[in-house]
Amino acid sequence: MNTMKALAAVAALAAGPAVAQTQLSIATGGTGGVYYPMGGGLAEVINQNVEGYAATAEVTGASVENMGLVATGDADLAIGLADTVQQAYAGTGRFDGQQLEMIRGVASLYANMVQIVTLADSGIESLEDLEGMRVSVGAPGSGTEVNAQTILEANGMSFDDFTAERLNFNETADALNNGDIDAGFWSVGAPTSSILNLATTNDIAMISLTEEQIAAAQEASDVFTALSLSADTYEGLEEDVSTIGVPNVLVASSEMDEETVYQITKAMFENIADLQAVHPAANETTIEFTMAATPVPLHPGAIRYYEEAGADIPDALRP
Repeated sequence: MNTMKALAAVAALAAGPAVAQTQLSIATGGTGGVYYPMGGGLAEVINQNVEGYAATAEVTGASVENMGLVATGDADLAIGLADTVQQAYAGTGRFDGQQLEMIRGVASLYANMVQIVTLADSGIESLEDLEGMRVSVGAPGSGTEVNAQTILEANGMSFDDFTAERLNFNETADALNNGDIDAGFWSVGAPTSSILNLATTNDIAMISLTEEQIAAAQEASDVFTALSLSADTYEGLEEDVSTIGVPNVLVASSEMDEETVYQITKAMFENIADLQAVHPAANETTIEFTMAATPVPLHPGAIRYYEEAGADIPDALRP
C-alpha cells in the first residue's frame, strides 16, 4: 500500500499542476446576425490552437457598443463595422468627444451588405417610400444604426422622416412578420439567418439603392463600396439588389499583449478553413482583404504575423 501511495505521488508530481487558462472575451452582436457565429468560430480556433487561452463569444449590441467594451477592457477582441471603427479611433460621429485612440485592427473579416427588407405587398419600392412608415434602423449602438443614418442623411433624409424603431435583427424579422413595422435595415453578411427565416414564412422584397444614392453615401463615408446582392440569396427575391458594402473589422486594444495578438492572428489565418466551416462569410477573410479594408492602424502583434506572411503593409496601417 505504501509503495502504491508513493507511486501515485510521483505520478502526480510528474503531471504537474493544472495550467490556468487566461479568459478572452470576444464582443460580437446579436444571435440573428453573422458576428455571433463568426465570433464563436474564432473562439473555437483560439481554444484549439492558442495554448493557455480560453475564448468565449459574447452577445452584444454590436459595433458601437463593442468599441466601448474594448476601450474599457470589458472585451479583449471585438468585431465592428469599418465606419464605426474609424469613428471610434478618430473621435467622430457617434464617438464625438470620446476618441478611442487605443483601437487597433487585427484583421478585416468580410463585408457587410446593407439590406433594406420589407414585405412584397408593402408598396415600398424605394428609399423615399420609407417616409411616414415604421422602420427598424437596427439595435441601439449597432453598426446597422450608424450605416442607416449615414445613407439616409447623405440622401437628404433622416430618422425623423419615419417612425424609427431600434430593434436587433431577430426582433426586426419578428416585427415584420407580425406587421408591427413596414421595413427594416440590416447591415450584415449575406445570407443571414434572420432574413432567411423571415423569407420562409413571408414573401419578402428588398429596396435597391440607385446609382446616385450609392454615390452620395460613398461621398459621406469612404469605407462604403457598391455591391450587388444576388437574387438567389433569399427565397422570393425576383432580381439582384443594388446596395452598399461595409467591411467588418476584428479589433483589439493597443494595450493587449503583442505575443497574444500574434498567436491569435496566426491561428486564425492558419486555420481559416475551420472558420469558413462555421459561416461562408469567412471565405472573404484574407490577408489581402485586411490590407485593403482595415480603416485603423494594425496591432503590432498582427503586423508581426503579416510581415512573416510576406504581406505588403501600407504605411497607414502601421501605428
